[in-house]
Amino acid sequence: MPHSTRLPGLLRPVAALALLGGALVALGPATAQDRAQDSGPQGGGAAVAIAAETASRDGTTRLTLTLSKAIEARAFVMERSDRAVIDLPEVNFQLDGETGKLSGRKRDGAIASFRYGLFAPGRSRIVVDLTGPAVVEPIETTKTREGAVLVSIPFRKVDRDTFRKAAVAGDPSPAASAKAAPKVASAGEAADTRPLIVIDAGHGGTDPGAIAATGVFEKDIVFGFAQSFAERLEQSGRYRLVMTRDRDVFVPLAERVRIAREAKADLFVSIHADSISAAPQVKGATIYTGSEKATDSESARLAERENRADAAAGTESGEGPADVADILQELTLRETRGFSAGFAGRLMGQLSPVMEMSTKPHREAGFKVLRSPDVPSVLIELGYLSSKSDLEKLQSEEWRTRVTGSMAKAVDLFFSGRATLSRPAPTGVRSAENGKSAIALRP
Repeated sequence: MPHSTRLPGLLRPVAALALLGGALVALGPATAQDRAQDSGPQGGGAAVAIAAETASRDGTTRLTLTLSKAIEARAFVMERSDRAVIDLPEVNFQLDGETGKLSGRKRDGAIASFRYGLFAPGRSRIVVDLTGPAVVEPIETTKTREGAVLVSIPFRKVDRDTFRKAAVAGDPSPAASAKAAPKVASAGEAADTRPLIVIDAGHGGTDPGAIAATGVFEKDIVFGFAQSFAERLEQSGRYRLVMTRDRDVFVPLAERVRIAREAKADLFVSIHADSISAAPQVKGATIYTGSEKATDSESARLAERENRADAAAGTESGEGPADVADILQELTLRETRGFSAGFAGRLMGQLSPVMEMSTKPHREAGFKVLRSPDVPSVLIELGYLSSKSDLEKLQSEEWRTRVTGSMAKAVDLFFSGRATLSRPAPTGVRSAENGKSAIALRP
């Protein structure tokens, strides 16, 4: 008899098709990122994934998706850790929050767990964590009598040598084919001398980040916070703003740094929320600045986890900023880190009265997103998703409003010595995704 794992809460094809003809909102409330994705230029015609299940038989494990329409999928495998990556056109994943979390179940197949999401504008991705070496057999597509499309992805266990050859033959970076040319600033933008701030919502798309016991994803928490922070700064009219992502999309770590450097940013602020399931009593916010040597072992471990974001999304880490090659670059880096530490100090001063800080509120570590040699950069861990009290605050609109207001004051203090804080009209917020940037002017 085949062994089948039915994931909790998944819709059966017939019921799912009824929802497709009616209201998909019945599946649950959409996050801010879901709404941003659906309202984007690619969202309207995207296939909808309404169910997923795994089944194992005779040494083959199948991951089967139930979709609203046919799509083309391609797959490749990666080693260290063993993963399979399924690249798809953009898909609107309307799946149960527990979908893909198989690690806590009995596993006798090739799949340990899987995650999914928007990998780049117009492209989605499924990353499958394998229990051991396995290759992807030809993907099969069938149509049910009710009109649903079933995409079946078979995984067959193989020996290590066969898997290694398959990983070498595959293409681990299909997204690297065509980077958009940097946006050329218009005459009006070029004349705008207000400080430019890049706000980086951590994780996104196929990389959920930390996951709370309640099922809340870090990527959703920090995206909502980053949006609120950007809106708060925009209200003053003193700054130009760039978001590294404006919806639930994966952006490689090196790309986040590139966005800030190419924009000639005056400040880079990365927003995160940590989790330590083994220590739910740990709570409070921490501000990190970049350094080759971490303040302590805890900071080093956190940076190592965050630096694995690219691997979690099924891609290899891209090239970061070039190594310091001469004394002039080294002096620039030292000066930049001095500015970063200065902003971190102002943040602590403004945040301490309105939110709980960790025992060491300012620490240093080798985060990849903090490696820009010429852009002052900080990474803020707002709190711990593993802490019940922190999680409640992170989901509180009142708390978010209070904290973003204090952060905006710290930004004002940081730039208070500059003569560029004018207020031209109109104001705007720019977004940048995987090399693409656009300006959305607001009256």
